[in-house]
Amino acid sequence: MARDQQRNALAITALSGYITKPARRRAGILCAAFISTAAVAILASPALYAQTSAEEKSAQGDVSVTIYNSGQALIRDERQITLPNGMTRIPFPDVSAQIRPETVTLNGSNFDILEQNFDFDLLSPGALMAKAVGQNVTLLRTNPATGAETRERAKILAVNGGVVMQIGSRIEVLRDDGLPVRVIFDRIPPNLRAKPTLSVTVDSKTAGKRPLSLSYLSNGLGWRADYVALFDEAKGAIDVQGWITLTNNTGTTFTNANTLLVAGQVATLQQGRNNFNRNRNRQIRGNNPGTESANRERLGDFYIYPLEKRTTIANAQQKQVSFLDVAGAAASRGYQYTNGWLYSNKDEAESVQTILKFSTSREGGLGDALPAGIVRVYQRDKRGNAQFTGESAIGHTPGGSDLAIATGEAFDIKVQPVVLDRSRITSGEWEESYRYRITKDDGSSETVKVDRSVTYYRTQMQYTVTNASNKAVTVDLAQSGLNNYWGDTRVPSESIKGAQRNANTRVWQVPVPANGETVVTVTFDTRY
Repeated sequence: MARDQQRNALAITALSGYITKPARRRAGILCAAFISTAAVAILASPALYAQTSAEEKSAQGDVSVTIYNSGQALIRDERQITLPNGMTRIPFPDVSAQIRPETVTLNGSNFDILEQNFDFDLLSPGALMAKAVGQNVTLLRTNPATGAETRERAKILAVNGGVVMQIGSRIEVLRDDGLPVRVIFDRIPPNLRAKPTLSVTVDSKTAGKRPLSLSYLSNGLGWRADYVALFDEAKGAIDVQGWITLTNNTGTTFTNANTLLVAGQVATLQQGRNNFNRNRNRQIRGNNPGTESANRERLGDFYIYPLEKRTTIANAQQKQVSFLDVAGAAASRGYQYTNGWLYSNKDEAESVQTILKFSTSREGGLGDALPAGIVRVYQRDKRGNAQFTGESAIGHTPGGSDLAIATGEAFDIKVQPVVLDRSRITSGEWEESYRYRITKDDGSSETVKVDRSVTYYRTQMQYTVTNASNKAVTVDLAQSGLNNYWGDTRVPSESIKGAQRNANTRVWQVPVPANGETVVTVTFDTRY
């Protein structure tokens, strides 16, 4: 009863801003932005302030958080709750505002769960005004010259781009007429919560205090790996530091949480593909999966990265924790270029990609599996200062893998593909034959052979690779698109022996002298 009296005595005051545009002043309409940006003050007794301050403390108990790469997390929250005998409704404030209510489980002893509700309509000036439709409020205006206050009771009729109200026998819109205006609400609507709150109705068999364990999945809480790599080309080595970056956009702070991170792509119906898995270096040659197991805890087919100490994951916060620190792993720089279409000329030479190559193996590599993330590469200049030279995303990479990541485009090394000649091959050069069998009515069969001449085209390509640097380089040159439309592609001649990487791509290792060039010519026979 006393709590109801306090609630009825509570007055929430929304302080108006000023609408400065003349058009808005003429219209006299309080727009939605006026409502949503209004400040909120609570007018109450000191005792009520003390109660409000206490309620601001987290109601969470012993919290454990398991965070996945997919931007969701499993929250486990064990609280000590006193239950009366019989049916009662238990509020659980301070749950995630992005909770997936259908995933909630509540474990404890001697009770049955009857119903659960998630109240996500949070207390705000805009929500207060919207919930006040049909209710009476007090308008308080202050004369800035005299300080005199005037009060009027008004009934809120509608909040649709502006606030329409009835004051006595007249209908008005709440407007900015140059006077400070406050709207005083008599009470907080029962379905508005200051914090995201899950309510569970249970039927308890016994009365008393007991531990209740609440668990649920939530969106808005995820992690990724960030890598800082310092490459020393002269030594052929790389130093790598790995950071776990936690991001909390759930609307809730998780206090003193025991935190586990799961590396791997967990299938969920709500989540799309992981960006890092889409953005692997598949177009970069030299990425080969390894076969070494990492010395880390596993959960099914995923790796687990536990944080050593409990930590508070604040809402709207990024938190970084180190998990990898390796010095002197073997690394090298390379260059790659891919011509994406066979029958095409480039009007200008194009820069090759700069590639950083290293390994995750235990012998000479980083010695660990790498969760998906972004690798940012630095090199020291002549003054000894580390300078940023590029970044690239990697997918989940097992131990013992070879990694090749593109860090940018080379300034001095370029390739220009040119079609030297394209001609039609005589139909008699290649033939395609096939057979089929005909079964007659008398049971005998006849084999029919058909020879069909096929037209092929011969394309002679030239790739001019230039090097304006003072060091000799080797460029990994590739021609792709060989199987997309051409079909049965053959290579009758090439000036440098190439290797067929797959049905679609052929690769040549092209040595280019310092301040020089190398010309590669290749002949392709294709169906079209």
